[in-house]
Amino acid sequence: MEDPTGIAALAKILPPDLGADEEIDWSAAEARWGTRFPRDYMAFMSIYGAGEFVSADGFGGLGILMPLPKERVHPLSDETFEDETENARSTWEMLGGQEGLDIDPQHILAWGVTSGPDILCWLTADPDPDQWPVLVWGRHTDEDFTLFGCGMVEFLRRLILDEHDPYPLSVNLSSLRYVHRLQQKR
Repeated sequence: MEDPTGIAALAKILPPDLGADEEIDWSAAEARWGTRFPRDYMAFMSIYGAGEFVSADGFGGLGILMPLPKERVHPLSDETFEDETENARSTWEMLGGQEGLDIDPQHILAWGVTSGPDILCWLTADPDPDQWPVLVWGRHTDEDFTLFGCGMVEFLRRLILDEHDPYPLSVNLSSLRYVHRLQQKR
């Protein structure tokens, strides 16, 4: 059976043994943000939950944010989905956008942050959330903003397998494992 979310392919290379279902009220999240969310993100939250991809060397991490606040999500920062979305939008405006990318900053929605600290977002211009590409604001990358023509789960799968060229983040995340936010607290 085909997996349109790509979550099975991600689970093959990164077992979700330290993950947990967030049991997100997706209707409330949609009401809060005025949009539906991509199926791959919803599948990720039901299997892995909010937490952090932790590098084996301990020098890097990538936190996944929740669309609705609960408690502190990950140790990278105390920032929330809202905070990181505002950071990405205001940075886009402050930098005057980027040549070659015609983006309304209101179509930027953050879903992750690295210890770099990069912000990982969706570009939400398409009415179908499953078509939203990933937009990365790299704090120490060649380009300030880079657009990737894939969804969140595929972006993460390629990141783990080191298939992005050029590498999209300011931190080198090698030999990753995923740790749910509640496991991190322990």
